[in-house]
Amino acid sequence: MKLFFTIVFYALQAYYFVLIASILLSWLPEIKKSKIGQFIDQLASPYLRFFRGWIVIGMFDLTTIVGILLFQFGLSMVSQMINMMP
Repeated sequence: MKLFFTIVFYALQAYYFVLIASILLSWLPEIKKSKIGQFIDQLASPYLRFFRGWIVIGMFDLTTIVGILLFQFGLSMVSQMINMMP
């Protein structure tokens, strides 16, 4: 069982880096239009779309920060759960 949760944790951690890459690519529109940028955006959009538009200040949509923080909190919870397993 611990092996299963460890694999899930590493998969979620890889997705976390995809989310970070998508946010960073949003600042570089030329790269985001490339094939790799579109691929990363397609992977990250289902999660980030849920948070878009909640906290908008001028041109800045800060809700992706909330999404990243919640995802990171979930990662830490899974990590703690794995560490508590025998």
